[in-house]
Amino acid sequence: MTEVGVGQWPGPWPEGDHWDPELLAEGDRRNVEDRYRYWRHDAIVADLDTRRHPLHVAVENWGHDFNIGSVIRTANAFNVAAFHIVGRRRWNRRGAMVTDRYQHEVHHPTVADLATWAATTGIPLVGIDNLPGSVAIEGYALPPACVLVFGQEGPGLSPEMREACEVVLHITQYGSTRSINAGAAGAIAMHMWVLQHGGEVQRP
Repeated sequence: MTEVGVGQWPGPWPEGDHWDPELLAEGDRRNVEDRYRYWRHDAIVADLDTRRHPLHVAVENWGHDFNIGSVIRTANAFNVAAFHIVGRRRWNRRGAMVTDRYQHEVHHPTVADLATWAATTGIPLVGIDNLPGSVAIEGYALPPACVLVFGQEGPGLSPEMREACEVVLHITQYGSTRSINAGAAGAIAMHMWVLQHGGEVQRP
């Protein structure tokens, strides 16, 4: 099996505060892009903070759903401003593959808490669920700053969350299945936002 990452730094060590001495000496096997090899964890987060998108992601956590981690991993790929966990503070992190460590996490005990945060910051809640009366996300003008809200696998958005959202959007489907996996739906919805508002990737 091919090892992920790189071994110890070859030759004299580079200069700079963002380099991690332990990684330089032992190698970097983390799941990070090559441009971040051998960087300290806090240095990576600081660099990401300089160019995060004004997009937020929120996930309802009532049943310790494995798919939450998949949504959070995708949120890292699109460098969202923060991800919000609504409900239980402890959530299933396995699917996140440690990517949550490079993001900002905000916990809201109830839907009302998230709604209050959204009202205070002026950032609208946009639900993603294939509900009666929902609007197709294709062609919808997503706000430049917003929170894409996802329910747990199966029941989808709770009734309270549906009421709190400014609009509920669905991803148009053409097959026989009733719904798309929550992790896949998260990736599609976030990419739809990026197509409208995402800028060119800036490399350090």
